[in-house]
Amino acid sequence: MSGGLFALLDDVAVLARMAAASVDDVAAAAGRASAKAAGVVVDDTAVTPQYVHGLAAKRELPIIKQIAIGSVRNKLVLILPAILLLSQFAPWLLTPILMLGGTYLCYEGAEKVWAKLAGHDKHEEKVLATEIGPEQEKTMVAGAVRTDLILSGEIMVIALNEVADEPFLARAAILVVVALVITLLVYGVVALIVKMDDVGLHLAGRSTGLVGKFGLGLVKAMPKLLGTISVVGTVAMLWVGGHILLVGADDLGWHSPYEFVHHLEEAAHDAVTFAGGAVGWLVNTAFSALIGIVWGALVVLVMHLLPFGHGSDEDGHDTGAAPGPSPDPAP
Repeated sequence: MSGGLFALLDDVAVLARMAAASVDDVAAAAGRASAKAAGVVVDDTAVTPQYVHGLAAKRELPIIKQIAIGSVRNKLVLILPAILLLSQFAPWLLTPILMLGGTYLCYEGAEKVWAKLAGHDKHEEKVLATEIGPEQEKTMVAGAVRTDLILSGEIMVIALNEVADEPFLARAAILVVVALVITLLVYGVVALIVKMDDVGLHLAGRSTGLVGKFGLGLVKAMPKLLGTISVVGTVAMLWVGGHILLVGADDLGWHSPYEFVHHLEEAAHDAVTFAGGAVGWLVNTAFSALIGIVWGALVVLVMHLLPFGHGSDEDGHDTGAAPGPSPDPAP
């Protein structure tokens, strides 16, 4: 009797060790996959703060929370099942779908550039300075979650490529960990960024010495920082979108654009003895952004010409500006 019990306990111990090893393997693979997607994670972090820029302070964290929930839903409910099934049964479809997402990012970035050049962003800033109601908040969250869907899609596909050799269930577990960790990281950093001015006010109110001066410095710096992040977010859309198209075209057999950019990247890397890798990356990024703005501008032009696309209203304001609140219709 006791022998049977000890044998059972030994079996349980073996299973526990195997489970622990599996958890360690999943965690390690998730870490590698997350590291591979680090570039897009940075872009996601840069893009998101623009959606709460200009909101009342009390609404910033609730809006970020809503976007974060939408991001988790994007990754776990929409993207994860789709890419797992596609990777299993139709892996050739992943690249065209990613390129459609890249086209959307290029369009979003080019639309923002057009709004800036045409002066339409001044109208948006005037709206942002007013009280924003629930409907405008819903519009902002929907725009942010829509953009997150594209960025999350690339993050998840990059992570999937890193663990493509794993069994199906292990792949699924790894991608769930990646989705949760990256979402927590991105929106935790975003929340920290947008609340830094409140931290500064708190520090300034508690001390008149060096700490107080540092707090005042934070308060003064945050509007400029958020404005800079908004610009970085737009550039990130163009860069990531252009890079998706560049790599996707190469995967589909049109190798010339990718080979040209890769050749320039290597030449820049070899020409600089110090920080050659960074210089090569900048060259690749610059050409990806150039591809993004050109392709995005073409899509913007088509959308503005189409009868159901984004045209202009009677006052000459762009009705298809980048995601953000719009004024309440006049009574």
